[in-house]
Amino acid sequence: MANESIMKVLESLGIRTAGADAAPVHVDLTVPELVEHALAAGEGKLLDNGALSVETGERTGRSPKDRFIVDTPDVHDTIAWGGVNVPIARESFESVRDGIAGRFAERPLYVVRGLAGADRRHARKFLIVCERASQALFIKQLLVRPTDEELETYGAPDFTVLAAPDYKTDPERDGVHSDATVIINFEDRMTVIAGTGYSGEIKKSVFSVMNYLLPVEDKVLSMHCSANVDPESGKSAVYFGLSGTGKTSLSATITRQLIGDDEHGWALGDSVFNIEGGCYAKCDGLTEEREPEIYRAVRFGALTENVVSDAKRHPDYFDLSLTQNTRVGYPVEYIPNCNPAGTGPEPSIVFFLTCDAFGVLPPIARLTREAAMYHFVTGFTSKVAGTEQGIVDPVPTFSALFGEPFMPLDPMVYADMLAERMDRSGAKVYLVNTGWVGGGYGVGNRIPIQYNHASIAAAYDGALDNVEYVHDDIFNLDVPVECPGVPTEMMDQRSFWADPEAYDASARKLAGMFEENFARRFPNLPDEVRDAGPHA
Repeated sequence: MANESIMKVLESLGIRTAGADAAPVHVDLTVPELVEHALAAGEGKLLDNGALSVETGERTGRSPKDRFIVDTPDVHDTIAWGGVNVPIARESFESVRDGIAGRFAERPLYVVRGLAGADRRHARKFLIVCERASQALFIKQLLVRPTDEELETYGAPDFTVLAAPDYKTDPERDGVHSDATVIINFEDRMTVIAGTGYSGEIKKSVFSVMNYLLPVEDKVLSMHCSANVDPESGKSAVYFGLSGTGKTSLSATITRQLIGDDEHGWALGDSVFNIEGGCYAKCDGLTEEREPEIYRAVRFGALTENVVSDAKRHPDYFDLSLTQNTRVGYPVEYIPNCNPAGTGPEPSIVFFLTCDAFGVLPPIARLTREAAMYHFVTGFTSKVAGTEQGIVDPVPTFSALFGEPFMPLDPMVYADMLAERMDRSGAKVYLVNTGWVGGGYGVGNRIPIQYNHASIAAAYDGALDNVEYVHDDIFNLDVPVECPGVPTEMMDQRSFWADPEAYDASARKLAGMFEENFARRFPNLPDEVRDAGPHA
């Protein structure tokens, strides 16, 4: 039986929860129950590994151009308005909200009570209301799952999310851009998601909310990163990067405990903690040999999106006919060496993961404090195919903080918080290229993941502390001459190219892009930070 606070939320939306004509409201169903409901409704099918497999429809990635924040007095002066955080009128939000509520009033609903924040001192209660059982399963596994005792005292949520993939918005009626819309309203503490079956929109909407609340209300740095901890040394590390750069794959390693794969908070002088309770991994080319922990996590209770399977329900992770952004969501406990508490000590090492489609950045490089600030606010990577609507080939891009689409505040708010934490903890910082070597996209090759693992392990274990470094004058980086587990010839990208002069041209082109972006976006940063970046 749903508690009174949930019913009050639904009733406030005009959704009847009692009476013979009221549609059923399913609250906190178990994983098997949600799977049964999804199968009965024809939302998906079971694969031979036990995972529930669904197709998301037309939208197989995020739709950043359809994301808005309501411009209300409480956030007007703090949100970094612009092309990423696009303001929208309250009237538009109310039009979409009321349209969803009208649809919800006529059909069964699936309600999930979850938490965002494994560290309960900084957690927020999220109430997710779904029209699909499969999406309820997804977010149940992706959020921190409250204990029975926490559910008994759950009370009113801190934020409510309405997920209606089958409700289409109308630009003329609702003042939006298309038939799919995501709107965050901080004043009403509610998010509405319409017209998209891609469950990543639910996950990222929660993250966007926490990226406002944690820094503003708790003075905690929220980060688009994965994190793990060495159970023997007690040292933890964080891995910044946009989708497709390897956060999930590189942090899920048998030698260290996984804290989380995508979203974390860093409390100054205290801890790092997972904002989520699950993982959302890419399935493109997934094999047991290449990524055994993730491969084995695709089992009953997991939800795959747009993964093609054969007649025997066996998944074919190399068939990308639906999208290159094939995904699986599962609880973090499905990784055998996870950290069950979802928390760890302050990070002692920071990795910036960048998927370099130019193929000119070294496999790994050491950063000074000023260079770390430069690359954090710059956030260079290549958007890989499928993670957003319309992305087919890798597209070089600059995304501040390695996650600007989800950061409502000015980038310097987060950057200053990171600098403060680096100064206090003495954390080492490395730039890791998970993209191409020996040439750019279409010419060179993607760096094998085992070499990324090896370079990260070398940095983590201190093997790079006393090796010889050479300075890359174009990118202003200190590059180790050799790295255990990585072919020595690969460490010098210029000599690894068949045509060194072609390397020089590509490197200077990318360095010029760095300079142009920094001059345009961050003209007021100190000279020592600007000077620590690339120079064409």
